[in-house]
Amino acid sequence: MKMRDQAESLRLRLSRMNKGAETKAIAVMSGKGGVGKSNFSLNFALSLSNRGFHVLLFDMDIGMGNIDILLGQSSHATIIDLFQRRISIQELIRKGPGNLSFISGGTGFAKLFTMDNEKVDYFLEQLQAVSAQYDYFIFDMGAGMSEDRLRLLMAVHEIFVITTPEPTAIMDAYAAMKYIHLQEKRVPLYVIVNRTQTDQEGRDTLQRLKNAMKQFLGKDITKLGFLPEDRAVSKAVISQTPFLLFDPTTKISRAMNELVDRYLANRTIDEAAASRPANFFARLRQFLLER
Repeated sequence: MKMRDQAESLRLRLSRMNKGAETKAIAVMSGKGGVGKSNFSLNFALSLSNRGFHVLLFDMDIGMGNIDILLGQSSHATIIDLFQRRISIQELIRKGPGNLSFISGGTGFAKLFTMDNEKVDYFLEQLQAVSAQYDYFIFDMGAGMSEDRLRLLMAVHEIFVITTPEPTAIMDAYAAMKYIHLQEKRVPLYVIVNRTQTDQEGRDTLQRLKNAMKQFLGKDITKLGFLPEDRAVSKAVISQTPFLLFDPTTKISRAMNELVDRYLANRTIDEAAASRPANFFARLRQFLLER
């Protein structure tokens, strides 16, 4: 189903959205589970925060969320409480290392996308209430694809797709990007290959995905980089510490910081993305309210 503007009342709502500077919204997703998506989201967000950026990380892997576990923290409330109990987003935000903050996941999040306009409005108002405090919103999405998740993915500024060199992970990543592209051709897609055995394996995997997207869909994607297999990751998980803090000198920590440096240095304006409605909250309202 095409998700497009269907009513004059919706257009009027969009026109009233805040036109000021906005927080950069990034969704991190994967075609399948078990590729290290949440660990990437956490450490990417932490690396940004180490550079002075204020980052709010949302754990959207509802029912299987683990950002708080990876940080060694427990949460008294989750994002679901924002809807069910109308708790303010400020009460849900937990302080992480440095300039990093996070919101834990919970059960029943899928109801958000079928809620009435009043609850959707409340969600958007809460996001806007804290947007001035953050440079980045990073949404750690659940693995796989559904129409519910697609609504948020279509609204963000950029989508990061995490895969590994395994053939099944590559095919699932391609399928996820294809699904997104067929619904919203203008959203920029960035690909990261995790758990590579060699640099050449990482480069080859990135190039295969880039070639497939271009040949079969005419879509240019950005090869953001690759991260090596590193035993320090499992040790960091056991210690409930982000690997950037567990051992900043290990090869995956160095690779993550280089990836973030490359992201910040090489960001360019995508011509197709430039033609999208500029405001994240306007796009999010549009896609959440459409049926």
